[in-house]
Amino acid sequence: MFKIFFSRNFLIFVIIGFFNTFNCTIISGLLQRYLISHPNMAFVAGYAISLTVAYLLNSLVNFKQRPGFKKYIKFCISYIPNFIIQFITVLIAHNLLGLKEITAYAIAAIIGVPLTFLFTKFFVFEKKDASNQR
Repeated sequence: MFKIFFSRNFLIFVIIGFFNTFNCTIISGLLQRYLISHPNMAFVAGYAISLTVAYLLNSLVNFKQRPGFKKYIKFCISYIPNFIIQFITVLIAHNLLGLKEITAYAIAAIIGVPLTFLFTKFFVFEKKDASNQR
């Protein structure tokens, strides 16, 4: 496990994640301001766009594999456990334990990001055969 989380792939995954969080926030805000008046719908659209960008960046930059529709769907599926874990963590940390939102979000990320990396690495980009390499 040590080797997995102290790897170049994990570091790049985290950097892409930071970029993706910023990207989602900006896109959601712009969508809400100019196209979609409902904040929740703007967030969903922004999240979908930023998830697509994250997939492309992880495919091309991090795991150096050619993007494909099947892998894109698997990538999206790999984020479902992350969402559930982070949502439950925020509910417990903020609503039950009374921690500040930012603290709850940080705890959720500390738990969710490594698990999402594992899902992404082994479920989405598990094999590098000759047809998938760039």
